[in-house]
Amino acid sequence: MSEIHPEIINASAADIALIQDIAEKTWWPTYSPIITDVQIRYMLDAIYSTETLLNVIQGGSQHFILIKDEAGVQGFASYGPRPDERNVYKLHKIYVLPDNHGKGYGAQLVAEVKRRLKMQGIHTLDLNVNRHNKAREFYEKLGFTVIQEEDVPIGPYWMNDYVMRLTF
Repeated sequence: MSEIHPEIINASAADIALIQDIAEKTWWPTYSPIITDVQIRYMLDAIYSTETLLNVIQGGSQHFILIKDEAGVQGFASYGPRPDERNVYKLHKIYVLPDNHGKGYGAQLVAEVKRRLKMQGIHTLDLNVNRHNKAREFYEKLGFTVIQEEDVPIGPYWMNDYVMRLTF
């Protein structure tokens, strides 16, 4: 069996429907053990609306990349500068389709973000992860450490997160 070598490519506004589809397919299994279905639907509609994604992509506040193998796009990540700390970037989103968990796609997305940031002279990457999300272990394996807890309002809900940081 030949080894799979996925490709990481830049995403654009033309990829919004694809990003929305991957978000739908990953959020439900990821968050249904943690938050209510009503909250998941609200957050997906708020964070992944076409208007919201257009604003962050075209406005330049987040750069999206896609990981693609012979079967098509399998995940995405987005990152951008923290407005409060110019030399710190934030990994805003990283999702890989559930059937591809354990294949290294998430680690490859993070490695690509790090590579791109190093080329800009940036060596610190933060992310938020729900305090009950098992993805915390994945981030710790990549070298991220918890630096604080943060409760972020989104509409009538709260995201109860850890802020994790990686210095490279």
